[in-house]
Amino acid sequence: MDVKLVNPFINATINVLETMAFVRVTAGKPYVKTDNQAVGDVSGVLGLTGVANGTISVTFEENCILTIVSKMFGETMDSLNHEIADAVGELTNMISGQARRELEDIGKVFKAAIPSVITGHNHSITHYSDGPKIAIPFNTEGGDFTIEVCFER
Repeated sequence: MDVKLVNPFINATINVLETMAFVRVTAGKPYVKTDNQAVGDVSGVLGLTGVANGTISVTFEENCILTIVSKMFGETMDSLNHEIADAVGELTNMISGQARRELEDIGKVFKAAIPSVITGHNHSITHYSDGPKIAIPFNTEGGDFTIEVCFER
């Protein structure tokens, strides 16, 4: 997969979380993911169409998303609930939007679907294209999360 399609999602993830939740984010080394098992407890998944079709997902460990949303809302969140799920959907949407703006600057235009949110331990994520799933792990003071970017070949 072209790194020019992945880097905007890394940049957008860092920017959105640092701006919206005041959380310092460190990206790890990207890798090719070979299964559909989510690396966390709650995922936002969003389809993309345009110069290529694909999906992105953002999967948070429970403690990580509780810390992020607590900082965003200015109140302590202590369990996964509909407010957390809504926040994950909105974060996924914001990350997609910023990444798509960066991609548009290099002539790659995408439209996004409405994000879906999946919660629960050991859930799976289905990417609706046959391309490689590039996973990028991130670390925060509150825990870890992973984004996955998958575009058709």
